[in-house]
Amino acid sequence: MGELRNCPTCNAVFSFNGLREVCSKCNQLEEDMFTTVYHFLRKRENRAATIERIVEVTGVTDKLLHKWVRKRRLQPAQFPGIGYPCDSCGTLINTAKLCKNCQESIKNDLELHESNEAFKEQMANSQKRTYLSSKNRD
Repeated sequence: MGELRNCPTCNAVFSFNGLREVCSKCNQLEEDMFTTVYHFLRKRENRAATIERIVEVTGVTDKLLHKWVRKRRLQPAQFPGIGYPCDSCGTLINTAKLCKNCQESIKNDLELHESNEAFKEQMANSQKRTYLSSKNRD
């Protein structure tokens, strides 16, 4: 048996089994909305529609569209105007959690951090050296 949760959409209590994130009533509403969106996008003239246009025509929220793209229910390869926001900057993407720019930025920051750590270690090692001088003999 699943754990009891509140539906994030309507706040009703439901048994969460790991498959559905909402109660059965909201799930049915989402499925009906998905059917509406899918029929809209299947028309040749609507295949390149943007998320804003889909929201305007169908009344579905952009968050729900993003959810369907993330779960691969709507394929950006078939419908190039859709995607979901990068977790960092919000740019629309089709794969992963971060856009290429954010991935590069994180990679560069990590490389900079590693080089700074290596420099600190090198400085610490150079300060540990003991220099001995010989006394002048008279």
